[in-house]
Amino acid sequence: MFSYIMRRLGYMVITMVIISVLGYIIIELPPGSYVDAEISRLRQQGGNLAPEQIAALYQRYGLDKPEYVRFGLWVSGFVRGDFGQSFQYSMPVSDLIFGRLGLTLLFSFLSLILSWGIAIFVGVYSATHRYTVSDYVITILQFVGLAVPNFLLALVLMVFAQNVFKMQVGGLFSAEYVNAPFSVGKFLDLLNHMWIPIIVIGASNTAWLSRVMRANLLDVLNMQYVQTARAKGLKESVVTWKHAFRNAVHPLIMVLGGSLPGIISGETIVAIVLNLPTTGPLYFNALLQKDMYLAGAFLIFLALALLIGNLGADILLAWVDPRIRYE
Repeated sequence: MFSYIMRRLGYMVITMVIISVLGYIIIELPPGSYVDAEISRLRQQGGNLAPEQIAALYQRYGLDKPEYVRFGLWVSGFVRGDFGQSFQYSMPVSDLIFGRLGLTLLFSFLSLILSWGIAIFVGVYSATHRYTVSDYVITILQFVGLAVPNFLLALVLMVFAQNVFKMQVGGLFSAEYVNAPFSVGKFLDLLNHMWIPIIVIGASNTAWLSRVMRANLLDVLNMQYVQTARAKGLKESVVTWKHAFRNAVHPLIMVLGGSLPGIISGETIVAIVLNLPTTGPLYFNALLQKDMYLAGAFLIFLALALLIGNLGADILLAWVDPRIRYE
């Protein structure tokens, strides 16, 4: 296992280099730059800049250098923890990202725990009670969760919370707690604002995972070793959770590596609708404004989350199923 992990870490370094090159090329493919868009905006407002001022702007943001030089400077700074200067916000990219990364990871992990916890138990229950009324109801709810867009679910929950519970929704805190010192009341107000985005972000993932869990468990329950366990007189709960579940959960563990970056990027629309200060809207604006250093840093973080998640999923899969060996 140790040699496997070391090989995977080497592959991760190579993959990150390839992703950084391709990501930089894709971000730079659209014509123009942030300075060009800013100059165009000033001219539309009736202003203008002298050629010397334009040249100074290009020099300030390093846009007067060739592409390969700019890429080399960006990569070398990234290794040192210097992600560059944001064009749009005129501040270090690291300050922008780390100022919102903690909240984004909190929403992502809570949504992941919620979706996995519900999906596993719902999928197992649906598989062991197939073709019953409860199974049909769960199936309908699963399809609804897959079909309803996140932004629509967010709007519905916002209206429901406002009209039924008379709650203030949107943002992280109510108006009276925004600038107030941290207290028990402020913490409870934060929890009141967190449940909507957590449910919205995890809804579609929960519906999909529970469908996969149900289908896999139905296949495993018909295998011969499960029939043998039943023939030995074991309780059905022991047969399901001890013998069948460990093989049925394999596909869910395999997709675990891609879940974290998917949730992080998938919360963008929800964060925009609910006015949450997470990394999603920041990343979206960086792509629109061609803020290369900010967008590139987000791309690297998402790729790193994907690689680390896949490595963790492989290790977890080997732990769940001792038959798997990577040596």
